[in-house]
Amino acid sequence: MESGYGSSASSMAGGGKRACRSRSNNALLRQEAAGGGSRRKNACFVPSLRSSSPRNPRSRHYGDRFIPNRSAMDLDMAQSLLSEPRKEKGKENTAVMSSPEKVTYQKLLFETMMMNRTRILSFKNKPAPQIADEGHFANASFRQSVPAKRRRTIPQSAERVLDAPDIIDDFYLNLLDWGSRNVLSLALENTVYLWNASDGSSSELVTVDEEAGPVTSVSWAADGRIIAVGLDSSDIQLWDSGTCRKLRTLRGVHRSRVGSLSWNKNILTTGGEDGKIVNNDVRVQSHIIQTYEGHNQEVCGLKWSSSGQLASGGNDNLIHIWDLSMASSNPPQNQWLHRFVDHRAAVKALAWCPFQSNILASGGGGADQSIKFWNTITGSCLKSVHTGSQVCSFFGTRMRGSC
Repeated sequence: MESGYGSSASSMAGGGKRACRSRSNNALLRQEAAGGGSRRKNACFVPSLRSSSPRNPRSRHYGDRFIPNRSAMDLDMAQSLLSEPRKEKGKENTAVMSSPEKVTYQKLLFETMMMNRTRILSFKNKPAPQIADEGHFANASFRQSVPAKRRRTIPQSAERVLDAPDIIDDFYLNLLDWGSRNVLSLALENTVYLWNASDGSSSELVTVDEEAGPVTSVSWAADGRIIAVGLDSSDIQLWDSGTCRKLRTLRGVHRSRVGSLSWNKNILTTGGEDGKIVNNDVRVQSHIIQTYEGHNQEVCGLKWSSSGQLASGGNDNLIHIWDLSMASSNPPQNQWLHRFVDHRAAVKALAWCPFQSNILASGGGGADQSIKFWNTITGSCLKSVHTGSQVCSFFGTRMRGSC
């Protein structure tokens, strides 16, 4: 082994580097083969000077494993940790350990500075910073640029007061309705007036005969042009507000006055003092197409929802929820979806939530003095609010910025 190793050394000194490597390796193999198992245990391993894999010229060199990389270290934090007072062995430094609160504070501060790092000395470069999602920052910037919503204030006084000297003082009648074209209809005894809220102008639509009157209900269609007028004689008249022309008269619907009206597209639903609710298709000659029966006293409130459910309130203190498909010409028993019996007085005021079609608000009369909110899917009462007075009417609207 010595002669082989020496020849390799002399060859290397002479400048034959490749021969040196091959002779050295071959000599080592021959020595191991000749020496057997006993010599193999004491043989020294001489590694090859040639790397087993080609070196990548682009690979980064992170230095010796015992020498930290100063460029990857937080020197300010290291200086702070090295310069702080230490506890002496066997006793506490009272300047540092003055209170448990300060110890806790120092611990939290250290954990915050370290930010989940477990080593103070760094032996490799810091990873490349991750580029955050531009959309996230764009959204955050947008949210910050949007001004905060102003809190809506409810006025404490009326914006406009209209004179109504001859309005009938009857809780069960519906003598006011606001159309989609910002026109208010108002019934004063036998006459229906229109007031345009946009320009403040007013006009007379119709004055009915003494035999037919007085007017007991008014209701605008969805287009804001056609208006239905219910009469004490049980007739219902349809008028064109643009031309002040009567379109038709619906007769034989009820046996007494028509106190409530509600539109659902081309269907006009009427509620009478006889307790009946009738659907009328105003496009056809035989206009009565369906009826609902569930109230045993006057129907004083009707309101269709956008999802096709009808809410009715009566002087019998009941609320019924109906579906358009459940009505028939020969009404069976219990054709309603829900019956609510929580009010203690007549229910006239009804309004559907404009952005959640299964939420209904109802208001009771003088003996009830409450507003109740209902879920018409489950049939449960969500909330009841005491008002201190009877509730005569609702008007639901989608406020700007609401859901």
